Amino acid sequence: MSRWFGRDGLYLEDRRVVMRKIRRLLVAAWLLLPGWLPTAWAAAAGEPVRIGLTPVFLDEQTSFVESWRGYLEKRLGRPVMFTQRSSYRDIMDLLLQGKLDFAWVCGYPYVRYQSELQLTAVPLYQGEPLYRAYLIVPVRDTATRSLSDLRDKLFAYSDIDSNSGYLVIQHQLLNTGFGAGTFFRRTFFTGAHRKVVEAVAAGVADGGSVDGYVWDVLSRSNPELTSRTRVVARTPVYGFPPVVARRGITAESMRAVQATLLSMHQDVEGRALLTRLGLDGFTTGSPALYDDIRRMMLTVRGAGGVAQP
Repeated sequence: MSRWFGRDGLYLEDRRVVMRKIRRLLVAAWLLLPGWLPTAWAAAAGEPVRIGLTPVFLDEQTSFVESWRGYLEKRLGRPVMFTQRSSYRDIMDLLLQGKLDFAWVCGYPYVRYQSELQLTAVPLYQGEPLYRAYLIVPVRDTATRSLSDLRDKLFAYSDIDSNSGYLVIQHQLLNTGFGAGTFFRRTFFTGAHRKVVEAVAAGVADGGSVDGYVWDVLSRSNPELTSRTRVVARTPVYGFPPVVARRGITAESMRAVQATLLSMHQDVEGRALLTRLGLDGFTTGSPALYDDIRRMMLTVRGAGGVAQP
């Protein structure tokens, strides 16, 4: 009987046995890799994790997003696709339509759509999952001491679905007996907290309401800008803008993304990214963090809804 040999000198039937053993060893090694999750199988199919973002204040925004994408892809073992839009409303629409899996949003849209969302992670700022809203005016304005001093003035908001950039002012005006739609001479939206700071610094607006975390970080990264503004008042603390997931997300994806965010502070690359954000890390958080925002929303809604400028 003739025997057939391969180029490596093995009988062909021996070659088949060897290849089967190699495949078994490769599968076993893959299953033993640290951090392996069932979602790794989805990576083979090229299914991305889709994450929504609104504009951030960083000067190197594109650079940061690309660095973060690379970091998340390495730890999730899946492609990551960021989608950026100019407003919270646009991002929420995509999330609720199932066109995004996760999004970093404000506490206000979170409480509005809480029944359709899952709280994934909450950033830690100065060691707490909390932040404040700042009322700011141009630095040359030394007379303004409170919101009431800005009556009949030009006022800048960031986003109609922002807590610190809109809702808190509506609530404060109601509490002081003023009509939100008639108090200011005119108002306008800038689309981002940084742009509120820029508008006030340039004197385009007489005042504005911003995310205090954004103003604080800008005061370190761009002190020339914030030095042209003055903080008139700071609100009590609210739950920090959270990362949320749509209700239909798979349990595996939810666990993987949450675990990755919660562990960012534990490695050098993750800590470097957090430093660029001015954050200490992420925590699981609790819906109760947003109770004060929910109460303000209900108060404003009970008074006739959120007034348009």
